[in-house]
Amino acid sequence: MSTTHFGFKTVDERDKAKHVRGVFDAVASRYDVMNDLMSAGLHRAWKHYTVTVANPQPGDRVLDIAGGTGDLGLAFAPKVGPMGQVVHTDINEAMLSEGRTRLLDAGVILPTLVCDAEKLPFPDGHFDIVTVAFGLRNMTHKDVALKEMQRVLRPGGKLLVLEFSKVAKPLEKAYEWYTFNVVPKMGRLVAGDEGSYRYLAESIRMHPNQETLKQLMREAGFGHVDYHNLTAGVVALHVGIKC
Repeated sequence: MSTTHFGFKTVDERDKAKHVRGVFDAVASRYDVMNDLMSAGLHRAWKHYTVTVANPQPGDRVLDIAGGTGDLGLAFAPKVGPMGQVVHTDINEAMLSEGRTRLLDAGVILPTLVCDAEKLPFPDGHFDIVTVAFGLRNMTHKDVALKEMQRVLRPGGKLLVLEFSKVAKPLEKAYEWYTFNVVPKMGRLVAGDEGSYRYLAESIRMHPNQETLKQLMREAGFGHVDYHNLTAGVVALHVGIKC
């Protein structure tokens, strides 16, 4: 039996996706509210920066993996215009449903489908841009998912991975206290689910740091990889170019 981590727990790797699905089924309806509270609204600035670095052009094809409630899809759609395409995907149906409703309320209709990042149902070289925001750390086989993202990009296309990362050393103790004490209590009070937000804190600690993820992306076939630390490394935006 092969095992992997689910937060600080060790689980059968075949069961990790089921555990992650349970977390997001539980928090889907309050996900956006909790994001605003936990980050003091900074997640919006981080995502805006991601779209700016992606620099989408009219007519581009964009794949948003783990697109959840649709923040990036909503931002990309007007930039690629009617000749472009933004595909909104997530492995979690509850999150995808929240996102689809939000997009429709904003008057935006995007192709929306449930799919596994480790088995993307798209042809080679199909997209100009692939994004994954706060989703990679939940994937069982990150190396497999990154190779799939590389496969579906055209030569010269960009992968942008926005994810929690290794915070600057002077902030480590304060950040540790906040994520393990404040965030779970906030989850209990606002979303009625302390356990899911404790998993969030644990999953951040188990995710590869900036340099390790950079190396994983290189091993997945990206010819050039760089990263941008945001908010002192609370999150990092990794950018990979397919050569």
